[in-house]
Amino acid sequence: MQEPGFWDDQEQAARVSADHSRAQRKLDRYRSLESEVDDLEALEEMAAEDESIVAEVAEQRTSVEELLAELEEERLFAGRYDSGDAVVSVHAGAGGTDSQDWAEMLLRMEMRWAEKRGFQVELKEVSPGEEAGIKSATFVARGENAYGLFSAEKGVHRLVRISPYDAAARRHTAFALVEVSPLVEGDADVEIDESDLNIDTYRASGAGGQHVNKTDSAVRITHLPTGIVVQCQNERSQASNKATAMAMLRSKLIEREEQRRREEVAKEKGEAQDVAWGSQIRSYVLHPYTMVKDHRTNHEMGDVNRVLDGDLDGFVRAELLRRAASGGA
Repeated sequence: MQEPGFWDDQEQAARVSADHSRAQRKLDRYRSLESEVDDLEALEEMAAEDESIVAEVAEQRTSVEELLAELEEERLFAGRYDSGDAVVSVHAGAGGTDSQDWAEMLLRMEMRWAEKRGFQVELKEVSPGEEAGIKSATFVARGENAYGLFSAEKGVHRLVRISPYDAAARRHTAFALVEVSPLVEGDADVEIDESDLNIDTYRASGAGGQHVNKTDSAVRITHLPTGIVVQCQNERSQASNKATAMAMLRSKLIEREEQRRREEVAKEKGEAQDVAWGSQIRSYVLHPYTMVKDHRTNHEMGDVNRVLDGDLDGFVRAELLRRAASGGA
C-alpha cells in the first residue's frame, strides 16, 4: 500500500485496502484475546486468596470465551467469496397463505439477524402475497463474512403451527426457501451475453421506495439459458434498478457455479448433496410444543420467539463447524 502509484488503480487499491482492514481486525482481536487471557490468569491467582473477586473472575472468563468463539468462527471462512457481501432471497413454498405468511416471518428473522451482526441491510424487492405475507423477497447484506455466515441459512425452513388462517384452528405445516448468493461487484467473475436476457419493466406494488406505484421503474431480468429470474424495485430509478438486478443475476450465476463445484466434490467423495426444495434444513415448531431444531447439526432451541427475532448465531456456528469437520461439504 506504500508503493508509488498504488491508488492509480482504484478498484485494485480498494480490494487491497479491504483485505488489509480484515487482516488488521483479526490481528487486533487476537491481541485483545491475549491481553484478556493474561488478565484472567492474574485474577484467578488473586481469587485463590480473595473470594470477593470470584464474580469478577467469572465475568472475565465469559469475556475470554466470547472472544475465542469469534476467532474460532473467523477460521471457518475459507471459501473464495465467504468474506464478502451476500444476496439473500426468501421464497414461499407449498402451503398457500400460511407459507406466504411464513416467508414474511422468515424474511424478518434473517434481516433482524443481519442487523444484529452489524451488517448493512438493503431490501431490494418484495412480491406481496394475495392475502397475507410475501411470495418472495430479496435483500443484500453488506459486511465482513456476510456470505460465509448466510450460506449456513441456505435451504428449506419448515414451520409447524396452528394456522391463523384456518377457521377450524387446525395445525398446518408451511415451507419457505432461503437462497443465498455472493454479491460480486464488477463483471470479472462471470460473463453475461445480453442476447440471453429478457428484461421487463413494471410498476412495483406494496411498500418500497419513493417511486413505487408512480412509474414503471421496477425491473425484472430473466436469464434464458438457466431460467434464473431476478427483480429490483427499491432503487431511485429504472437504471439503478437494472444495475442492481444485473449484480444480483451475476451473484446467482456465480452461486450456481459454486453449487455445481460442491456437487462434483461431493460426488467424488461418494456423498449425497441436497439441493433446493429437497434440503429441509430446520424446523420451527410452535404447536403442540415449542422447539427450533436444525436437522443438519441437531442444534436446538426451545425459545422459538427468540430465534424468530433473529437469534441465529448458535445455529449458524453449529452448521459452519459441521462443514469444517466434513471438509466443507
